[in-house]
Formats: sequence, structure tokens, C-alpha cells
Amino acid sequence: MRLFVSEGAPGSLPVLAAAGRARVGAELLVSTVGPEECVVPFLTGPKVPVLQLDSGTYLFSTSAICRYFFLLSGWEQDDLTNQWLEWEAMELQPALSAALYYLVVQGKKGEDVLAPVQRALTHIDHSLSHHGCPFLTGETESLADIVLWGALYPLLQDPAYLPEELGALCSWFQTLSTQEPCQRAAETVLKQQGALALRPYLQKQPQPRPPEGRAVSNEPEEEELATLSEEEIAMAVTAWEKGLEALPLPRPQKNPVLPVTGEKNVLITSALPYVNNVPHLGNIIGCVLSADVFARYCRLRQWNTLYLCGTDEYGTATETKAMEEGLTPQEICDKYHVIHADIYRWFNISFDIFGRTTTPQQTRITQDIFQRLLARGFVLQDNVEQLRCDHCARFLADRFVEGICPFCGYEEARGDQCDKCGKLINAMELKKPQCKICRSCPVVRSSQHLFLDLPKLENRLEEWLGEVLPGSDWTPNARFIIRSWLRDGLKPRCITRDLKWGTPVPLEGFEDKVFYVWFDATIGYLSITANYTDQWEKWWKNPEQVELYQFMAKDNVPFHGLVFPCTALGAEDNYTLVSHIIATEYLNYEDGKFSKSRGVGVFGDMAKDTGIPADIWRFYLLYIRPEGQDSAFSWTDMLLKNNSELLNNLGNFINRAGMFVSKFFGGSVPEMVLTSDDQRLLAHITLELRHYHQLLEKVRIRDALRSILTISRHGNQYIQVNEPWKRIKGSESDRQRAGTVTGLAVNIAALLSILLQPYMPTVSATIQAQLQLPPPVCSILPTNFLCTLPAGHQIGTVSPLFQKLENDQIESLRQRFGGGQAKASQKPVAVETITAPEPQQIQVLMDEVTKQGNIVRELKAQKADKNQVAAEVAKLLELKKQLAVAEGKPLDPPKGKKKK
Repeated sequence: MRLFVSEGAPGSLPVLAAAGRARVGAELLVSTVGPEECVVPFLTGPKVPVLQLDSGTYLFSTSAICRYFFLLSGWEQDDLTNQWLEWEAMELQPALSAALYYLVVQGKKGEDVLAPVQRALTHIDHSLSHHGCPFLTGETESLADIVLWGALYPLLQDPAYLPEELGALCSWFQTLSTQEPCQRAAETVLKQQGALALRPYLQKQPQPRPPEGRAVSNEPEEEELATLSEEEIAMAVTAWEKGLEALPLPRPQKNPVLPVTGEKNVLITSALPYVNNVPHLGNIIGCVLSADVFARYCRLRQWNTLYLCGTDEYGTATETKAMEEGLTPQEICDKYHVIHADIYRWFNISFDIFGRTTTPQQTRITQDIFQRLLARGFVLQDNVEQLRCDHCARFLADRFVEGICPFCGYEEARGDQCDKCGKLINAMELKKPQCKICRSCPVVRSSQHLFLDLPKLENRLEEWLGEVLPGSDWTPNARFIIRSWLRDGLKPRCITRDLKWGTPVPLEGFEDKVFYVWFDATIGYLSITANYTDQWEKWWKNPEQVELYQFMAKDNVPFHGLVFPCTALGAEDNYTLVSHIIATEYLNYEDGKFSKSRGVGVFGDMAKDTGIPADIWRFYLLYIRPEGQDSAFSWTDMLLKNNSELLNNLGNFINRAGMFVSKFFGGSVPEMVLTSDDQRLLAHITLELRHYHQLLEKVRIRDALRSILTISRHGNQYIQVNEPWKRIKGSESDRQRAGTVTGLAVNIAALLSILLQPYMPTVSATIQAQLQLPPPVCSILPTNFLCTLPAGHQIGTVSPLFQKLENDQIESLRQRFGGGQAKASQKPVAVETITAPEPQQIQVLMDEVTKQGNIVRELKAQKADKNQVAAEVAKLLELKKQLAVAEGKPLDPPKGKKKK
């Protein structure tokens, strides 16, 4: 083998470190070449590092070369390492390229350099801290550690760019940097020059764009608004003046909801919850609540939308629960279906259908699909050795066997999947298996079963994925999980079980078996729709006209993105397949996981007994929605978000806007004479509104919520700067100005009521009732900011929207839902403070930040001396830092100007 490297080429660092760690020694010839030398004959340009294998094959990707060296040393691939490598390529490298370019080529220093990579560094630190391991994938260093270390070393070797507050990151980096292979690699590539050794290489690269299009700046993000053209301002004013005339006619309500040719038809499902489990907050945000937000948004866009869900009622879990409670399986399903329905009703989930899988339609459709698969040769028969519990006198379904994962050693792995490493498991592979019901050791027995021939369907699946994935909104974790399955090669999957409670198998010799719940559970979406309307096939056999969005937690991805599509493709009956899989990561509870048995965490049937309204729960769960990585519910953080974002920001603005109309203008919206500054505000609100649309169209639910809060902050700043409560006491022109500000503010409040509808439907309806919004406005969300409350419009009685959460109240709830973790929960995960600050302190700091922000804006408007502006900006940043500490937020560096 021959490895070609170049001095000053960043990619040479990790490959040399990986080679040294693999101890390839005499088998490897290392050649140093110039950065312009073309080593690979079939590449059009120079590329280093490159590994030429003895066979003549070339590897020229840094991670591929490192992977090859690790494989030589006996390392076995795992999904977590692959996930880190994808993250390094997609997220870390673009940010790091920008940081190194600023440092080495442009000579920037400090925060200008750190800003692009701060988020990535924080992510690494959080992952290391959260898992409590010294390395990225466990107790020993892995391929991921070497690749990420090699990428980061040129920057972080300078202590000025290794943030001390990221303790886990610092420890990890220093541990790797002291290892001999890494030290030798650094000496070879950087020649004791540090990052400056990369200058010749970086000078030949195009200037990288900052991540997410943000320029590097020390200016506080919220104090800077997008630069607007005169044309954008004029268009915003024109749209505003059209008012209610610009709204389309509301879509008439139809029952049942059916696809309409030529219109946008959106079919939305959330993963079917097991009927015997009471859902906790993580289940609710992962499936039904996220899907509800999107369904409500689609309806506001006047799209033809059907949202369905239901309880998954067949399988061993139901049989076992029935035994525990002394009921029949059907009685258990009837009991818990009502519990689920009540919980979702309280959370205001707007299902068009909430059904169940124990129906004749489920049997008919499942058996039809099976018969079609059987007739086309996609079903196999084979004997299977299974675990049987003699004590319970039954074969054990996979989920009722627990043991040690054969891949990662996790001690609580289920018989179908390991929750830690994510690998699918055959229950027979578990080490030290136990019956989950009685904890006795099961024995092996043989039984004949049916299998779906996934290898035979693999080419069809690949072809379908090739068509659907480009341009779709599959979440990154869903794409990664499906790629992992395909990379390892599909294997036949058993679709029958030795049970009584399930859909019967219509095949001679298998009368005593039922379909495995994960074969027929996803078919439940079809049968639930069939129980809603006998025209169900217009939704489910109409792929040309229906766009299917499916919401779930990441553990459900294989069944929705692979098993059911293979089933439908094999059935050859023109089924509608998923267009977009929206998968969340996991929501944890404070310092650990939800546990009904230990009394840890809030479950759906408990939330309404806390005295906290459903919309507050919805808001906070959506605010911390685990979109890119796991997140944690924290009582302290919930208090802070309620009191700061809802009470002091959103509620404060909407209440003030309405009260000004009532108090100063007799409840009638005053005349508005817009100044150039007002017109500019219209354009900024319109831009943020369109950003909200862009985000929700991509199902970026959490980010779109922040757009709502940004608009509210714009409104608060507008009122604060213009002071209508003072102007109303002044001259005629002052009173006219107070009227304009009040009229514009109450129209922003009206817009916010519509934007809030997907997130907080009860609060939204309350605002609309207080402002007496015309009915068409309440059901349609435009793409432009319109004047929906014209001069003369009479509003209703205005009252506060939110109540303050008190420390004593929250501490009581923390103790109540802490179970065995009550004492430990004094130190919550999501808020990095030792003790909760007093809300009064937070309010004082928020007022100071607002006051100082006004000073900065006024100086800029007056084009004051730059040094004077800089001094006031520094004061503002210091106040914000103090506020962040008080609110328990991490001390991120200020972000750059926001580009729209």
C-alpha cells in the first residue's frame, strides 16, 4: 500500500493518525507530494490524501482511508460511528472550513473565528457529556474520534480556540492529542507551525460561505434586521393595503375529506401507539403533536388535508396486559382506546379520524395484501427456533424477551431491537435472555413461520427510494437509518407469530398463527381510513395525486420507510407510498428516562392534573422538540420559557396592543398613516412570515415557532420605541402617531393569532375572540402581512393570555413526578444552572436589555460616532450575557447578522 500525503493538507492529519494506530508499519509506504500533484489518474484535479491499495485501487476520501486502516486492525463497523462520520462531512466540515479560512487567510481573530464552529463544538461536548463516555462511541477510541480529532486539530491546538466551558470536549481533545500516533501525525503535517501551515492549501480554496448563510459579526442578531430593497417595501405596502380582499374564499368543510383532482392533497399519519401503554410526553411530541401542528398548518393553507391515527391493538403486549388486569384482550383494548382518545382530546389533537386496528376492515385489507404477496412469490416458509417460556406456557414475542445486546453489550436490549445502538436483533442472539413477564430463562423450541422475502424486493425498493428521496423532506435520521439497512443487505423478515390475539393468517397449516404486529400495524393506516370512508382507496391507491407525510420517533423508521414500502410494492396494487418521513429523536425527562413503574416523568393522563393548560404543554414540548438530537424536558426550563417567551414577550405584546385600542381609542381600531419606518416594519414582518411558511413547508416545526416569537419581539420593540402611551397625551400629530402605532400593533397581534393556531389553538382562538377577527381571517393564513383589522373595526374585551408559573408550584410538580429521582432532579439537564434564579431578577434584566437595545438603535439611527455605538453595543452584550446566565442558557457567542 502507498499513502500520498501533503504538508499543510488538513486531510492528511487523520489518515496518518489512523495509519499509526493501525500499526500497518512495513506494509505502508508514505509518500509526501506537493498539493498540486495529481496522484489519482482518473481525477481531473489534484487530491490528497490518497491511498493506493496493492490491487491498484485508489481511496481518496479521508474517512474512507481512515476506515480502511481501522478495518485492518480488526475494528467492526457500527451505526453510531457511521452517523458521526456523516455529521462530520455534512455539518462540521463546512463550518470548520469557514473558521480556518477566516483565521489563516483573512487573519481574523477571536469570536469571528469561533462563531461558525461554536454550534458544532457544543454538539460534540453535549454528546460526550450526555453519554458519560470519554470517546464519541463508547469507552474506547473509534474511527469517529480519529476523523473528528484530525479535522479539529489545526484550530483547537491553539488554546485560544478550545472553549474552557466545554469541559467534555476539552478532555476528549487533549486525551487524543497526547497519543503517540496523533502527535506524530500533527508534527508531520503542521511542522510546529500550527494552523499557519495550512495557508498554502487554504489560499487555493474558494472562500467558504458561513454556515446557514450568516456573515461573521459581533453585532447581536436580534438588533440587526435584514436589508430591504425599495421594491420589497413597496410590495409589502401594496399587499397590506389590499387587506381582506386579498384573502381567498374559505374552503367549504366536507365530510368525508377526499382527494380533489388538481389540488394539493395531503395525507398525514402519526405512528399508531400501543393501546396498552399510556403515552408520555416523549410519545406525544414524537408523533401526534408534531403531526397535529403540520395538519393544522396545511388546513390554514387551504390544502385538502386528512390527518389520521389510532391505537395499535394486536399482539403479545395486549395479551399480557389482559392477563395482568384479569380482562379479555378485547376488553383491554376497549378500555385503553378510551384513555388514549381522552388524552389526545385534552391536548387538542385535531384528528380527522382516531381509529383502531381490531376491526374487520383490518383483517380484510391485511389478508388481501398477504394473498397478493403470496401469489407473486414474495412469501417464504421456514422453521424458526423461538424462545418459549415454560413458566408462562407461551412463545415469547420479541419485545417480551430482554437480555444483553450481542453488538454493544447494553443490558436491557429487547428481543427485536437494541435501544442503545439501534441494531435489529433476533431474540435468539441475546445473551442471558429473560422472559420479561416472569424473569425466568426461556428455552428454545422450533415452529414453522412465514417470511417476507425482502431480498427479492430490494431492487424495487432501491428504485423507489431513488425517485422519492431527492427533493423530499425525509429527516436526516430517517435517511441514515434506511441507508444503514440497505448497506448491510436486506434479509427475509418473519411476518407471523404463535399467538391468538391478532389478524389470522389465511393459509392452510398456519391457522393457529396470526400476523406479526409489525407486518399488519402499518396496514392499520389503511383500515382506519376504510372505517372512516368506503372511498378509502382514493387516498391509499392514488400515488399520483396524494402526498403522504408520516410522523414517528426514529425507532419506527425501518417499518415505515422499508418494510411497508416493500410490502406495498410487492402487492402490486398501486398503493400510495410515503413521500416524507418526519422522525424525531428521543425526549428524555430531566436526568433520565420516563418510567411509569418508577413514577418518573409526566404521562398524558397526568398532565391535565397539573393545573397547567394544554396549550402551555404544547408550546413547551414544541419549543424543545427533539429534531436534530435528543432533548430533555426540564421543569425549570418550562418555567423560564413560560415566564419569558409567553408571558413577557408574546402575551405582553398582544395584551398591550389590544389594551391601547381599548383604553385610548374606545375599542375601535384607529386610522393609520404609515411612515417610511412603518412601511419598513411591514416588509420585515412579511419576510418573517414567509420564513415561517418556508420552515413549516419543510416540516421544521421547532424553528417555525421561533419565527412567531421573533415577530412578537419586533412588535414589542416597535411599541417601546414609539411610546404610544406618551404620544396620546401630546399634540394632534402625536395623537395621530399613537393611533398609527396602535393600529399597526393590533394588526400584528391579529397575524400572530393565526400563526399560533397550529401550535396553541386555544390561545389562538382566545386572541381572535378578544380582537373580534372576521371569520375568514381565522381560517386562512396568507403569505403576505395584510391589514385584517381596518380603521373602525371594533374589538372585544382584552384580558391577559398567560399566567406566571411560580417556583414553588414548579418545585412541587418536580417532586411529584420525580419518582426515585426526586433529589437528583434538583439539577436539571436542560438548564445549566445550579439553582433557579428569581423571576424578578430575570424581569429586571429583560427590561435593562430592552432599554439598552433602544439606546443602540437610536444611536445607529442618528449615525452616531462608531466608537460611541461600539461602547453601547458592548454594554448590551454584557446585559444579554447576564440574562442568559439568569435564564440558564448556554453562553454562545453572539451570532451574525441575519440574512433573509
